[in-house]
Amino acid sequence: MNKKHFTKLLLILILIPAGLFAQGINWDTDGTSYTLLEGSQISRVSLPSLQKTTIVTADLLIPKGQTQALPIRSYTFSEDAKKVLIYTNSKRVWRQDTRGDYWVLNLATKEFKQLGKTMPESSLMFAKFSPDGSKVAYVSKHNIYVEDLATNKIKALTKDGTTKLINGTFDWVYEEEFDCRDGFRWSPDSKSVAYWQIDANTIRDYFMLNTTDSTYSQIIPVEYPKVGEKPSACKVGVVDIATAKTTWMKVPGESTNNYIPKMEWAGNSSEIIIQQLPRKQNETKLMLCNIKTGEAKTFYSESDKAWVNVNNRGGESVGWDWLKNGKDFIWQSEKDGWNHLYIVGKDGKEKLITVGDYDVINLLAFDETANVIYFTASPENATQQYLYKTTLDGKGKAERVSPLNQAGTHSYNISPTGKFAQHRFTSSTVSPVSEMISLPEHKPLNEAESIDAKIAKQKPRKNKVEFLKIKTEDNITVDAWMVKPYDFDSTKKYPIVFMVYTEPASATVKDTYSAGSNGLYSGDMAKDGYIYVSIDGRGTPSPKGREWRKAIYRKIGQINIRDQAMAAKELLKNKYIDPTRVAVHGWSGGGSTTLNLLFQYPEIYQTGIAVAAVANQLSYDNIYQERYMGIPQENREDFVNGSPITHAKNLKGNLLYIHGTGDDNVHYQNAEQLVNELIKYNKQFQFMAYPNRSHGIYEGEGTRAHLNTLFTNYLKQYCPPGGR
Repeated sequence: MNKKHFTKLLLILILIPAGLFAQGINWDTDGTSYTLLEGSQISRVSLPSLQKTTIVTADLLIPKGQTQALPIRSYTFSEDAKKVLIYTNSKRVWRQDTRGDYWVLNLATKEFKQLGKTMPESSLMFAKFSPDGSKVAYVSKHNIYVEDLATNKIKALTKDGTTKLINGTFDWVYEEEFDCRDGFRWSPDSKSVAYWQIDANTIRDYFMLNTTDSTYSQIIPVEYPKVGEKPSACKVGVVDIATAKTTWMKVPGESTNNYIPKMEWAGNSSEIIIQQLPRKQNETKLMLCNIKTGEAKTFYSESDKAWVNVNNRGGESVGWDWLKNGKDFIWQSEKDGWNHLYIVGKDGKEKLITVGDYDVINLLAFDETANVIYFTASPENATQQYLYKTTLDGKGKAERVSPLNQAGTHSYNISPTGKFAQHRFTSSTVSPVSEMISLPEHKPLNEAESIDAKIAKQKPRKNKVEFLKIKTEDNITVDAWMVKPYDFDSTKKYPIVFMVYTEPASATVKDTYSAGSNGLYSGDMAKDGYIYVSIDGRGTPSPKGREWRKAIYRKIGQINIRDQAMAAKELLKNKYIDPTRVAVHGWSGGGSTTLNLLFQYPEIYQTGIAVAAVANQLSYDNIYQERYMGIPQENREDFVNGSPITHAKNLKGNLLYIHGTGDDNVHYQNAEQLVNELIKYNKQFQFMAYPNRSHGIYEGEGTRAHLNTLFTNYLKQYCPPGGR
C-alpha cells in the first residue's frame, strides 16, 4: 500500500545502520578544509594535513547572564566566514526539529546575540545569512522576517501568514511527500527573497484526539488532504527587501491542481526557476520566471505514463546544479528507461551525460574545469552502491572509483572543488566505517585511519547474511537476504520470518550492516532459531531501471504483494523451512504489505505483525497515493483492490495489529476501520493501540521497550523458534 517515505524515522531505526548517515561535516567554500561540531565547540580540519584547530570554543557561546554554553543543534557560516549562525533549543515540526532559536556569533568581535528576540521561544525556522552577510532571514509563525545584523532591526517581509496561509515553509503533505521544509531563498545579490506560499484554507482538517494529557480530551487538527482531494493552492513570490513588496510569479495552470515542489534562483538575481507538476505527477515542467514582471516561461518538459520523479539531490528540495555561470544545469531523468544525468540549457536543449544501461543513484559533485562528474551507481548489483565518474561532456564511459576490494555500500560527501571527500562504507559484514580521501585517486589521507585499516580491526559478524536471487513462477527475479540460525542443521525444519516493505518509498534489501537485523525483536533471532528474510520485488526503488520501479503503478497492494508471496513460495521449497511456521511483519507500508499477505495468501503466511498500516488506501494523503495509484475518481477499483481492508474477510492465521492513536501520518482511523471489518466477519486477532503516539511510536516512557516485548512475545507464541 502506500505509506510515505516509509516513515523516515523507522527506516533509520530499523533498516539503516546507525552512524552511516550520522552528523557529517561542513565544507569550507575553498574545498581545502571542513568544520565539524564537537560537543559545544566547532573545529576546523585542514586538508590534506588533517590538522585540527578549534575556531568556536564553548565559552564564546555563553549568553550574557548565564553560565552554560548553549547546546548546538547545527550551525552555518556566513559566506565570508566571519560570522556563525547557531541553531539551538530546537523543537519538532512533524518529522524533524525545524523550529528553535538562532544566535549569531561575530568571530572578530566575539559578540554573541540572539535573533528574533521579540518572537516566541523556539519559533524561528530556517534562518539563513544573506550572501553579503549583513542580514539574516527566517520564518516565524508562517511569516518571513529579515533582521539587520548591525542594527538588530527586524522587518516583516510578509504579514498575512496564518495557521493555514503559510509563507516560507510548507503544510504537512508537502513536507511529508516532497521533503519540502525550507521555503525561501536569498537572491545572490542579497536584495530579494523568493518564497513559497501555501494556502491550505481549502484543505479539510483531520482531527486527532489527545486523551492523555488532560482531564478533558483535546482536539488536534492537521490540514491533511486525503487522496481524491485537490491539492492546497501554491504560489511563488519574490519580495524586495527594501520595500517588502512581493511580486507573484504568473505560473500558468490552476494553483489547486498543480504542485511546485522545487524553486531556486536561476543562476542570477533577476530570475528564478521552478518545477511544476500536475496533480497526477505524470509530467514535469521547468519554468523561468522574471522577478520584476512575474512572467513565467516553460522551456523544458517531460512526461511519463506512470509518474515523474521530483528532481531533488539527496532527497532535499534545496539546490540546483548550475553550469556555465548559470546558462545550463544538470538534470536527472528516466526518459530512456534508466535514471540518467543530462545537461539542460535555458533554451531547453539537452545532452546526455551518463550513457549505458544502468541507473544513476545520486549525483554527488562535478568539476567543470576538470570535465568530470561524480555519482553513485551499481550496474552489476542492485543491493550495493559505489562511486563512479564520467566526463561532463557526455563522451566518456562510467568508471568505478570506489575500491574493488570493498564490496558493499559506499557514500560520499565530496568537497566543493572535488579534490577531497568524506568516504563512508558498510556491508553485511562490515559495520559502518569512514575515512577522508583525496580524489580522483581515492587515496586515504591517513593510512592508519583508513577504512581498510579499520576493517582489519573489526570482529567477524555472528549472524551471516546471505544474499539471494529468487526467480518466481511469474518469471520475475527478485533480490533477497537471508539469515539462518547459528546452529543451523539442514536436516531440521526452521520457522521463517519475513520483514517486508515493498513500496516505491524504500528498498529493504541492501548490502549494509543493517541487513539481517530486526530492531523490534528483543534478543537475537538467529540465536533463538529463526530464519529471517527480506525481499525486494517490483516497485521498490532499486537501481534496476524504470520498468522495474514503475511496474507498480496503480497496482500497489497487488503486484508487489504477489511478488512477495511467489518469492516466499519458492523459498518454502527448501526442506529446512517449516511451512507451518511462516511469519511476516512490517511497519507503515510494510504493515500494509503484512496485512495484504496475510489476507490474500493465507495458504503461505500463518502469522503477521503489522504496525501503523494503511488499511484503506482511500484514507491516505493525496500526493503519495495519487502519484503511484492515480486519482480515485478515475480508477477507484485499483485503490479498493489494493487495500488490505478489502481482503480482511480472508484472515485465517494469527494477526497482531499495532497503531498509535496520535499518528498524524497514517491516521488511527485505519486501525478502527480494519478492526470493524474483522469484527464483521468474526475474525479473531490481537490489537494494541498506543495512546497519543505518532507514526514512529516512540514517545513516552517505556514505549519502545513495551513494543519490542509485545512483538517478541507474540512472534514466539504463534511462530515458535528453533529447529525440529
